[in-house]
Amino acid sequence: MSKQSNVKQGPIQVLAGEDLSGLEGYLVELYNNSGVAAARVPQSVDTQPLYVLDDDGDEGEHVTLIPLDPGQQFRIKMEGTGSVGDIVVLADTSVAADRGMVRALPADAGTYRGLGWLEEAAVDGQLALCRILPQGNVTVQ
Repeated sequence: MSKQSNVKQGPIQVLAGEDLSGLEGYLVELYNNSGVAAARVPQSVDTQPLYVLDDDGDEGEHVTLIPLDPGQQFRIKMEGTGSVGDIVVLADTSVAADRGMVRALPADAGTYRGLGWLEEAAVDGQLALCRILPQGNVTVQ
């Protein structure tokens, strides 16, 4: 007998744990909101977001999330510019407006969590074509 009952494949719906209006294409994470799964944009650059927001909503409303899968492409909101093949990382989460966006791996020294790579050239604010395949930490010296 299968132990995999009551599981879903593909998009899921959860409550928005914060206002996610207008953020389609942003990366989000699930978190425990008083015992209920809720979605929010990543709170730190070392987060491993596992979903892209497909259908937005205000706090407390149901939103639709698509689980990231390396077998498919995703369009994710870009901060800054990038070229085909650039590794993407989370944008600076200390800038509230950039949380949930990706950016090309910066040249600044530091350790970044590689999330995947760009499959097209991208400009600031674009829903950039990405292939998500977690690459772990990438150190720039």
